[in-house]
Amino acid sequence: MKPFYLLLTSFTLLLVSECATATAPVQQETREPEAATGLTEQQLIRSKQAMVAAAHPLAVAAGQRVLAKGGSAIDAAIATQLMLGLVEPQSSGIGGGAFILHWQKNGQRLTSFDGRETAPALANERLFTDDGKTLDWRSAYVGGKSVGVPGVLKALEQAHQQYGRLSWSELFTDAIEAAEQGFNVTPRMAKHLKMGWNEGVKNLAPAKDYFYPNGQPLKAGQQITNPAYGKLLRAIAAEGVSAFYQGANAQALVATVRGAAINPGQLSLQDLTNYQAIEREVLCQPYRQYQVCGMAPPSSGGIAVLQILGILSEFELAKMPANSLQAVHLISQAARLAFADRERYLADQDYSPVPVAGLLDPAYLASRAKLINPQQNLTDVSAGQPAGAKPLADAAAIEFENTSHLSVVDQYGNAVSMTTSIENVFGSGLMVNGYLLNNQLTDFSLQAEIDGKLVANRVQGNKRPRSSMAPMMVFDNDNNLTLLTGSPGGSRIINYVAQNLVAVLDWNMDLEQAVNLPRFTHRNDYLALEAGTPLAALAPALQAMGYQVKVQDLNSGIHAIEITPVGLHGAADPRREGTAAGF
Repeated sequence: MKPFYLLLTSFTLLLVSECATATAPVQQETREPEAATGLTEQQLIRSKQAMVAAAHPLAVAAGQRVLAKGGSAIDAAIATQLMLGLVEPQSSGIGGGAFILHWQKNGQRLTSFDGRETAPALANERLFTDDGKTLDWRSAYVGGKSVGVPGVLKALEQAHQQYGRLSWSELFTDAIEAAEQGFNVTPRMAKHLKMGWNEGVKNLAPAKDYFYPNGQPLKAGQQITNPAYGKLLRAIAAEGVSAFYQGANAQALVATVRGAAINPGQLSLQDLTNYQAIEREVLCQPYRQYQVCGMAPPSSGGIAVLQILGILSEFELAKMPANSLQAVHLISQAARLAFADRERYLADQDYSPVPVAGLLDPAYLASRAKLINPQQNLTDVSAGQPAGAKPLADAAAIEFENTSHLSVVDQYGNAVSMTTSIENVFGSGLMVNGYLLNNQLTDFSLQAEIDGKLVANRVQGNKRPRSSMAPMMVFDNDNNLTLLTGSPGGSRIINYVAQNLVAVLDWNMDLEQAVNLPRFTHRNDYLALEAGTPLAALAPALQAMGYQVKVQDLNSGIHAIEITPVGLHGAADPRREGTAAGF
């Protein structure tokens, strides 16, 4: 047993339907509207040949059925995503975007598909200003101005053309059936609707009529249908994604964005027609005896996670008890350094030069690691000067926690790690043909220039906003895939995924232990410790080390698969409603 196992067992006892009350007051940021909905203990799932792990049992079942028919990992990912957009609409859907890592075992090829949304061609750095004043983010996300061109369907189609085994239309069957015949509202969706955080969904038709029939929020267990979504899926199944990006749906989408009662936007039919998913090379970096791989920009998640691991490689984490005071301190310091670089340099590399090689250079990361005081929180952490860096301003962007992650391994050894999002809980609040539109443009910095320096992640026409989504894959020294993981969680995704990798790769935890592990995050702002867990007891000692500490709900959603010599192990985050299944 690992030294931390007793602590982990104590935590597991707290995995009940609602979070236990912490010893310190639980704090929740207003910029994190996707509230925690309790903890449900999960078991490690085992299978021999194939597996899906995702955020809803119906989505997992849809993906599993595709695999059982002989479908590929990307086939199953498509079926899973289509169902998630129906049954978990607050988190992702065809009105949003995604990052997809794909491993093709035959040929040993790892690639990625960038289905991130783009700004309209007419957008510019003044998009989120009004009479020369920058909009508050709380005012900016609702309505049409924040909607980017959806990319998830284009990315899935492109991946399917290369790696699909079943016909495109076969992948839509389960989602169409559920949309037309009905499904039950989950407690998580119901709680978010009852909280009423998204003003757009509450006030803008047709979303308000669907989610708040007769003015009342949908209730957990209530059966509903979504015939409009089913009808559109039938068209996309028969005609391909042109049924989304052109024709009646495209016209309705553009009319909804441009005619929004709140913040009308600039999206055009030409923007939809011109959208292209981008196949990008994957970023890989050694960590211990492994190769860890993630997304290139516009994801900041891939680089930041790799930076955290690169910095931590200078320390012997395996000799420290998991989530001990020293481990929490070192991981937090590494995260602070990575987030400082992120705020200055990370953006869409097709529009803003990103010093990728410099940020991941082992010598640079070793120099950053030397800044860490093993006994004290650094008083100030600023961006470094990696090779190739240009003078830029530091600028944060609000990223909401409303996202989903799915992992798939098929019977042929191929795999998909995919993070998918519509940004805020229920996105922009705008609904078209049964699906919600994203508000991803608020992932741009709302300010274009600070103190005379440009912001890398400023709004520009056709540009993709920076994202923290971080689907990851891990390979051993023989180039065998060993682990797929990823999480929702806004900018905290970076913390969640890095911690999950350390738990498996350094502390040798199985996936159940790693996924159930208490969470802590640091984004170079403050140290958050998960409420209702043993981590809260570390608060006084961490404060004595100089940390600003907050005890609060932390809302990860890791869905991971580990490939072992005896088969596949899958796990779903206890903080969400997902599961894993296979055969």
